[in-house]
Amino acid sequence: MATMDEEESSFTLPLIEDDENKQALVTKLEEIEPNSSHSCSTTNSFFKTCFNGLNALSGVGILSTPYALASGGWLSLILLFAIATAAFFSGLLIQRCMDSDSNIRTYPDIGELAFGKKGRLIVSIFMYIELYLVATGFLILEGDNLQNLFPNMEFEVGQGLTIGGKQGFIIIVSLIILPTVWLDNLSLLSYVSASGVLASGIILGSIIWTGAFEGIGFQQKGTLVNWDGMLTAISLYAFCYCAHPVFPTLYTSMKKKHQFSNVTLNLPASKISSKVAIYTTLVNPIAKYALMVTPIVNAIKTRFSCRYNPRFLSILIGTNLLISTVLVALAIPFFGSMMSLVGSLLSITASVILPCLCYLKISGIYRRLNGQLVGICLIIIVGVCLVIFGTYISVLDIIGNF
Repeated sequence: MATMDEEESSFTLPLIEDDENKQALVTKLEEIEPNSSHSCSTTNSFFKTCFNGLNALSGVGILSTPYALASGGWLSLILLFAIATAAFFSGLLIQRCMDSDSNIRTYPDIGELAFGKKGRLIVSIFMYIELYLVATGFLILEGDNLQNLFPNMEFEVGQGLTIGGKQGFIIIVSLIILPTVWLDNLSLLSYVSASGVLASGIILGSIIWTGAFEGIGFQQKGTLVNWDGMLTAISLYAFCYCAHPVFPTLYTSMKKKHQFSNVTLNLPASKISSKVAIYTTLVNPIAKYALMVTPIVNAIKTRFSCRYNPRFLSILIGTNLLISTVLVALAIPFFGSMMSLVGSLLSITASVILPCLCYLKISGIYRRLNGQLVGICLIIIVGVCLVIFGTYISVLDIIGNF
């Protein structure tokens, strides 16, 4: 006898003798199905998904690359391209994992399909901590940028209470970001993402213009290789590709899922192009914050009963997340050190190691020796080594800043 759950979840076509009417009903159901599979999701066009994806990948990681290059030397660029290749490959593995089961909606769903409840828990821990700290890093970056632009700024709150410039800027920026975290679908967020993508392009163009036409030039300076700073460089390079936990959310929101696969404050402030780059840098974190915390908001919403208003839940959860990241940003105001830790411990794990492990288990290719298996295992081994040594150096750096 069928259980109550089976009766509720099943759907049987009514008996239709006429073939023409039966085909019309089936066609109608196929048209309805994509929009009824997930009640709280909306489908995005390819271009809107591109804006969200580019916004997640571009911008802040690019800004940390010059410091990473200075830390590791010119030859460390080889590692940048190596990490980019590994991240691209692991992103395709995430897509293959999602294609294997139509019920997969989020990154933790992939972990559960591969390793059960424990896999879901492990993926969730790394994913949400990474996204949370990246969002916190955005606030720290904004505080650093604005403090450098207005070094003598202080804020008086009441009588006898003064807030430092950086802390005040972090609070002000959080108030500007607040309306974006209230947007509860990726279709609306794509318009915010478009501003972030535009800002990234303006920053790169301004920096190139400053170097080529403003009398700064591109001098051949720096060391060929600096072994002491190599792990820091690798960690920051990995941070450039830390958007993988957002990919399942973007992929699920697409109408046509087969299309899925398709530097600043040390500039001379007197130059107009430098000022454009510096001020445009302020747009990037604001445009990216909501996209980073969206998977966290969605995960918390699923823990509440459907009797609560989804719109109210989104506003409440998003607001509280923003407040908590502001408190963390005020307590640990070291952007470079934090992003190095995020890159070494969380980004490499969540964006490279876990997708490879999940794909090995879901696909079953670990049962037979072939070139793909050897390549994936090599990526995992190198990733684990980078996590161990990179995390050690990053923690020592954070401790040294206190």
